[in-house]
Amino acid sequence: MARDWRDLFIVDGAPAPGGEDAGDRGGSERRMGRFRRLRENLRKTRQALTSEIQATLFEDLNDETWERLEEALIYADVGARTTAQVVEQLEREATGGEVTGGEALTQRLTELLADIARTGDDRIDITAEPTVIMIVGVNGTGKTTTIGKLGWHLRQELGRSVVLGAADTFRAAAVEQLEIWAERAGVQLVKGLPGADPGSVAYDAIATGRREGADVVIIDTAGRLHTQDDLMAELTKVRRVISKQIPEAPHETLLTVDATTGQNGLRQARLFAEAVEVTGLVLTKLDGTAKGGIALAIAHELGIPVKLIGVGEKLEDLRPFDPTEFARALVT
Repeated sequence: MARDWRDLFIVDGAPAPGGEDAGDRGGSERRMGRFRRLRENLRKTRQALTSEIQATLFEDLNDETWERLEEALIYADVGARTTAQVVEQLEREATGGEVTGGEALTQRLTELLADIARTGDDRIDITAEPTVIMIVGVNGTGKTTTIGKLGWHLRQELGRSVVLGAADTFRAAAVEQLEIWAERAGVQLVKGLPGADPGSVAYDAIATGRREGADVVIIDTAGRLHTQDDLMAELTKVRRVISKQIPEAPHETLLTVDATTGQNGLRQARLFAEAVEVTGLVLTKLDGTAKGGIALAIAHELGIPVKLIGVGEKLEDLRPFDPTEFARALVT
């Protein structure tokens, strides 16, 4: 069964209660519907994976098969290192007679891709009171949209009270955009004056959350290029300000990466992880790219778990990442 929001969050040391009953017919149908939508959203990436190999993948397993599979995985931005590991493993198992062609090969490919995507702890622990989540990323990756949707799901799915901190004080429209999302999500927003120090806004948001007994505080930060050293340094400053309020905070630092950027997303993730402790990835815009394999490259090469994916503009199009579901949607 695919993960839902209640599988993603940890509450009191356990997954959040009240999720859909796996034996419930309605819940099963909803999950199947989500998989069908995900499969359609990943159509471009799936076509990139299969178009080059389907002519040979189900017949003889020869050198041409492995070459075409390798080309297809690289084209889908799975990454050279990750691709080499997958193809070498398949070829070794085929040589040893453990894997044959046809559906067996497709199934094994799906399993290997899912295993690669499954790294670290891909859950979000919200047991701290309040839990502080910091969202970072490059301009245009869908940071603000992700924050609004995440706040909505926390309130709607888990009944959590949420405060948003508008610490992106560089972009004039950022606060206005977050205000719209806060209203739509039914959550509180804390903002500063135009040009205010981002750290002070983050501080005020956490102070508000603590004073009013909020369950979760989500801090927006200014979108910045990973090559802008001064802004990256400021990001570490915001993190220090947060930790002065609550020593363990931020409890989660999520990096938004635009899937359409392909391997550049891997470089972004590497440099952001050097500036702040990135605990998870939000991979956005998967519905508009043939480069969805970047999720596997980042997970494999950096060990950063993908926790959320964005596959559209609707509220329900931000969803918990499920490695098995993702791999199936890519390949089958």
